[in-house]
Amino acid sequence: MSSFSLPPIHDNPDGGWGPSSSNIPEQFKFKDIPYAPFSKSDKLGRFADWNDPMSDGRQAATGASATRDSRGVSNRSRRDGAQAFGSGTASAFAYFHVDDESSFSLVDNKAAPPRRGNAFSRGGRSGGRGSPFVSRGNQRSRGGFTTGRGGFQRGGRKGWRDWDKGNRTRESSVTISPQWTMLEEIEFHRLAKLKLEVDEAEDIDSYGRIFAYDKIYDRITTKTEKPLQPSDRIKYNTTTSDDPVIQQLATKDTATVYTTDVILSVLMCAPRSVYPWDIVIVREGNHLFLDKRDGGPFDTVTVNENASDPPQDPAPPNPNNPTEKSTQETPSINSATSLSLEATYINQNFGFQAVVESAAVDFAHQNPFYGPEETDPLASCGYRYRVFDLSVTEDEDIKLCVRTEVDAFLPGHGNPQDGHGLATIRALNEFDPRAPGAGGAQDWRSKLDSQRGAVVATEMKNNSCKLAKWTVQSILAGADLMKIGYISRVNPKDNSRHVILSTASMRPADFAAQLNVSLANGWGIVRTITDLCMKMPEGKYVLIKDPNKSVIRLYSVPMTAFTTEEDEGETFEADEHESAA
Repeated sequence: MSSFSLPPIHDNPDGGWGPSSSNIPEQFKFKDIPYAPFSKSDKLGRFADWNDPMSDGRQAATGASATRDSRGVSNRSRRDGAQAFGSGTASAFAYFHVDDESSFSLVDNKAAPPRRGNAFSRGGRSGGRGSPFVSRGNQRSRGGFTTGRGGFQRGGRKGWRDWDKGNRTRESSVTISPQWTMLEEIEFHRLAKLKLEVDEAEDIDSYGRIFAYDKIYDRITTKTEKPLQPSDRIKYNTTTSDDPVIQQLATKDTATVYTTDVILSVLMCAPRSVYPWDIVIVREGNHLFLDKRDGGPFDTVTVNENASDPPQDPAPPNPNNPTEKSTQETPSINSATSLSLEATYINQNFGFQAVVESAAVDFAHQNPFYGPEETDPLASCGYRYRVFDLSVTEDEDIKLCVRTEVDAFLPGHGNPQDGHGLATIRALNEFDPRAPGAGGAQDWRSKLDSQRGAVVATEMKNNSCKLAKWTVQSILAGADLMKIGYISRVNPKDNSRHVILSTASMRPADFAAQLNVSLANGWGIVRTITDLCMKMPEGKYVLIKDPNKSVIRLYSVPMTAFTTEEDEGETFEADEHESAA
C-alpha cells in the first residue's frame, strides 16, 4: 500500500501575510526579490497592464489592448478601480531610464509653428486633437448640449471660479457654546426612511379675521401686469411659548406636543433643507414645546435654496487682516441675505394686496395677539388650532397641537367658519435670470404665459424645500387652495419695485404629489424627535441643522439660553474684558 507524506509547511513566525524573509526555502528561485504588499480586496484580473497611466507616468504608444474614453483613461482600469494596497510602492521589476535620459540633450528650442489648414475633420467641424481652434457653432458634448460662446451645458454650469465653489462654507444659524452637550446626531438618509400614518386633525378653536380673495389676480398675465403695492398691515408670527391660547390649552392638558405650522413644516421637510436652521425644544413635565428664536431663519423666506449653485453671501473679513475690514464690499442685491429679505417683503405685501377687505369673515374669537394699544390695521389672517394624534398603539396617548394659519377665503365655496373655502397666499419672486444663483431660471415675462410648465418645473427644482414647506402648512391648516403669485422686479437692477405677472391656484394634496412630499415621512420624523426628547429629563434643548452637512444634532442647553438675560450678561462680560484690556 502506497504512503503519502505531507510536504513541509513554512509558516510566517511574524503572523503576517506572505512568506517570511528569514524562513524561505532554498529551492525558491526568487528569494532575493522583496515581497510586494497587497490587499485581500485586490482584483487579480491581469498579470500586467502596460496601458495603465498611473503606473509610472508613461503609456505605451502601440499595443494598446484596452479601449480608452475621451479623457485618456482606460475603461478596464476605471472598471476595476485602483488597487488599495501596494499600488504606490516601488517595484523590483520597474524600468528606469538612467543612461537614456542622462545622455539626452535639447537640439532645437524653437517653438513649433502653428498648424495651418481647415479645421474640418471626420465627424464634423472641430478643433482636432491639440488644435487651439474650437467651432463657434453648436456642438454635442459629453453630458449635454453646448451652445458655444455664452451658452449652457446640461450636467453642470461651467464658469469662472468653478473650482472654488465647493470650498464655500456656511455659518451655523446659532453659535454653539462649549457648555452645550450633544445628545444625538441623525443623518438625513435615516430620516427619509421614517413613516407614520396620521388621521385627520381635530379642530379645537379658531381666532382672527380673514378677507375674501380677489379673483382679479387670477386673470393677470404678463401683458396685463399689476404693480405690487406696499401696505401697512400687522401680521404676527409669535412663537409657541408666547402664544396665550397654547398656554391655556397646555393647562387643560390638551396635547403632549405644542408647536406652530411654520416650525412643524421645517421639521417635516428637514431632508430637503440645505440652509441651516434651529428649533428650541422645552420640556416641562409631560409637555413638549417647539419654539423658534427671534430673528432666526423662520422669520424670512429663502430663495433658490435647492439650486445647484445657490446665491452666496460675501465672505466675512479676515479678523487677522486689518486692511480687509476697511475694504469690505457692500452686499449685492442678489446675495442670499438680500434676496431673502426681498422675498419676505414680497410675500407679505402680496398677501395683503390680493384680498378684498370689504368682505370679511370673523372666526369664533378675536386675534389673540392684537392689543388695544395697536393703531395699524390687522392683516387678513385666521388662526386654527388643531390636534393630530401621533399614537401608534391604542395604549399610547401622544397628541400634537399646532397653530395653523390661513390667509383668505374663497367666496361661494362654503362657510369659512366651518373650514370650507379657505386659502393660503404665497409668492415666488424673480430677481435676475443672468445673475449668479439664478439656477437656470427662464425669463418669466417671455416664458410664463407660453411655457408655464417649464417655469414651474424650474422653481420646483430650485425651491423644493420652500414649496414643500408651503404645501405642508396648507395641508396642516386644512386649506382647499394655495394661491401662488409670480412676482418680478420692474428692473433687474432695482430690488425695491416689483410687478405681479401671474397667479396660480394649486390644490395642496395634488401639489404635494407633484413635489413628491410624503406626509407620512414627515409625521415619522416628528414622532421620532418627540420620542427622543421625551426620554430626556426636563430642561431646554436645541435641534440644529448642520450648515454644511445633511445632519441634524440635538444639544442640551442651559435654561437661560436664548433669553434676554443671557444676552445682557454676555454683553456685560464683553464690556468688562474690553475695559480690563
